[in-house]
Amino acid sequence: MLELTDSHSHLDATEFNADRGDVLARARAAGVTRQIVPAVALGTFNKLRAMCHVEKALYPAYGLHPMYLAEHQPEHLQELAHWIEREKPIAVGECGLDFYVEGLDADTQRMYFRRQLELARDFDLPVILHARRALDEVTAAIRRVGGLRGVVHSFSGSIEQAHQLWKLGFCLGVGGPVTYPRARRLREIVAAMPIEFLLLETDSPDQPLHGHQGARNEPARMVEVCICVAELREMEPPAIANVTTKNCSQLFRLDQQKPRSCLNQ
Repeated sequence: MLELTDSHSHLDATEFNADRGDVLARARAAGVTRQIVPAVALGTFNKLRAMCHVEKALYPAYGLHPMYLAEHQPEHLQELAHWIEREKPIAVGECGLDFYVEGLDADTQRMYFRRQLELARDFDLPVILHARRALDEVTAAIRRVGGLRGVVHSFSGSIEQAHQLWKLGFCLGVGGPVTYPRARRLREIVAAMPIEFLLLETDSPDQPLHGHQGARNEPARMVEVCICVAELREMEPPAIANVTTKNCSQLFRLDQQKPRSCLNQ
């Protein structure tokens, strides 16, 4: 059996409220032994914390997602800093910029994003990045703040943009989109990229795989992502599973995490 880490799963999402236990069981049965679960808004932090304290294979990250801009308030950035200091999560995120969705004020997005990058730098934590139609600006912000490491999840840029991220030490998160034959540019990048910068993800419940269009995505599908990437790189799936699991563990320092025996007060 493959041993995999889902580097980006929103298992706290309401789409899983009815059968979250079954989803976790299917993931474990498929060999997905650990999941990184990034928050999207302050209102979700308590639920995420409680879930990750019950399920030890889930690792929380706390951040303010640009698509939830209407839910954020400037004072939430200070609250986020308190959460990071108290809870000691594995990362800051999900944060970033989204210039695809209409109605999300760009300057307000930039303010929240810049401050979260500074928090990641100041707390020496990796950052989990969302970059949709904003990859060049996200990369420039990483470079400007400096002292950062992390992953651009659901990478969809060019090979030149990928090179800029690798130069900064950033990983690329790859999931359901790579399984679509029409995603030729992404598949070419994944086939030839330096494997030490590759992470696998599902972005559950979003981004269903080829053959599962319209269905809710879930972490057990990581196996199909791994097999697809292995075919693209002409490698065996266990080798892809091993190296991407190692990459994820190193980036998020998973093996250094202290046991979460009880909720912090």
